[in-house]
Amino acid sequence: MRRYETIIIINPDTSADDRGVILEKITTLITKHTGFLVSTDEWGDKNLAYQIKKKTRGYYILFDYCGAGELVTALERAFKFDERVLKYMTVLLGKDIDLDSIKEEISKKEAEAAELEKETSDDSKTEEIIAKAPKSEHDNKE
Repeated sequence: MRRYETIIIINPDTSADDRGVILEKITTLITKHTGFLVSTDEWGDKNLAYQIKKKTRGYYILFDYCGAGELVTALERAFKFDERVLKYMTVLLGKDIDLDSIKEEISKKEAEAAELEKETSDDSKTEEIIAKAPKSEHDNKE
């Protein structure tokens, strides 16, 4: 199995619902071709370096996934026939990757993110308690 990265530029006039449809289609294709979606990163609406189909802006989305060559072919075929996709590019990140190690890495990152969120939540609760606490006479004298 190989690891790929594909970036697509979608027409900026495409609604959020239509972008969701595109994301769902890509996820379905990856699953159908026994691939594994590592991550999806929406960069958002950005200026283009040059006009594409008379557009000066585009909505960028980056996909990091694992699969075989047929998966890349299927994804690029879908992009080619979708009028909402202005451009796409796929890059091979690695050959003969270990899918189990990638899944382990993802679970570690999710655990770290959950721990960080818990710490942040605890800090904000402490700040709330301090803010709601009655002030002592010593605090009022200053």
